[in-house]
Amino acid sequence: MITTSQDVEQSSGDERIDQGSSGERFHINRVLTMAAVHAVHDTYTAFLPPLLPEFISRFLLSKTKAGLLTVFLQVPSLLQPVIGHLSDRVSLRYLVILAPAVTATMMSLLGVAPGYAVLALLLTITGISSAALHAVGPVMVGSVSGPSLGRGMSFWMVGGELGRAFGPIVVVTVVKFLTPEGLPWLMPAGLLASVFLFIRLRNEPGRRPKVNQGLPWRSALKRMRPVMMPLVGIIIVRVFMNSALTTFLPIFLIEQGADLWFAGASLTILQAAGVLGAMLGGSISDRLGRRLVLFISLMTTPIFMFVFLAVSGWAQITILPLLGLTSISVTPVLLALVQENFPENRALANGIYMALGFTLRSGAVVVMGALGDLFSLRQAFTASAVLMLLGVPLILLLPSERRKIDMEK
Repeated sequence: MITTSQDVEQSSGDERIDQGSSGERFHINRVLTMAAVHAVHDTYTAFLPPLLPEFISRFLLSKTKAGLLTVFLQVPSLLQPVIGHLSDRVSLRYLVILAPAVTATMMSLLGVAPGYAVLALLLTITGISSAALHAVGPVMVGSVSGPSLGRGMSFWMVGGELGRAFGPIVVVTVVKFLTPEGLPWLMPAGLLASVFLFIRLRNEPGRRPKVNQGLPWRSALKRMRPVMMPLVGIIIVRVFMNSALTTFLPIFLIEQGADLWFAGASLTILQAAGVLGAMLGGSISDRLGRRLVLFISLMTTPIFMFVFLAVSGWAQITILPLLGLTSISVTPVLLALVQENFPENRALANGIYMALGFTLRSGAVVVMGALGDLFSLRQAFTASAVLMLLGVPLILLLPSERRKIDMEK
């Protein structure tokens, strides 16, 4: 937990705290601190998709090889269960503190990378930094969210979506006016974010002091199986759609005649709508239930994708906010579902979920790139929409809110 009892007593004068019926509290300042750092961090990781057309042109890459760059960024996420398991036992807050600085440095150096191998190295280091932040960060937010776990995850995801919305327009603007060699000028914001986070968290314990050491990892994994199995299926049907939208959208639009700035701006429009979706999704699921929000998302997102592919030009831009709103809205719902079902091993469960999501997304990016090379990105996008519709029945296999309440009792 990133707060102490003394901090809670002192916070009444400068921090608004929402009191829940259980006596636990929603610490808005601490949640916003983590959300803001998440925003800065993910601004930098959002540089990659808009830069892919530049790398394809500079290094003569195929779409498959360009998509593989995302794999270098995502594969270190396999470390997240290990990081999460350790975080259930000891404080790993310094990994979170360092993450923005490391990520900012590595991603800003992409513009001066001399070749593909250096790009892969920089992205791998970024992936390790990102894995640390995303394994521990959501749990730190959840620990100060009280009974409003979905709301806390919404704030966390809004931070990430703001970063992913802001990043593309920042990087394409810098490339347009300063060329890719000007990207290192973007480092300072990440360095300052780490300094700010150190000041805020240096005296915090970094884990929930009243929680025991958690179940042994074998017992924890056995208990997680009934939830994680359908969750893996839902992740799979979502990652292809997310890969289409967040990785290949700029390439798709450039192939249709758009310039790099317009393609990058379209990604910003998509992610900006995702900010609203992330904010609404978790909070609504606190009231209406996780499964209902998941059902709405998995049904409506493919429909909007079909409409997006059926129109052209500026009409496509009008569909992007709807795609961003529905496709991204469920991420905080899934984060809340994972943490509330495994209170003894929140960080381990979160780490497993995040590792699955990031790793499966890496594979999906490669598959989407290969489909784009073999057929076309239009056909790859269509396939992703069909697959998402096929995943709707998996929602019925998730634990209902009634069962979750019974487990808590």
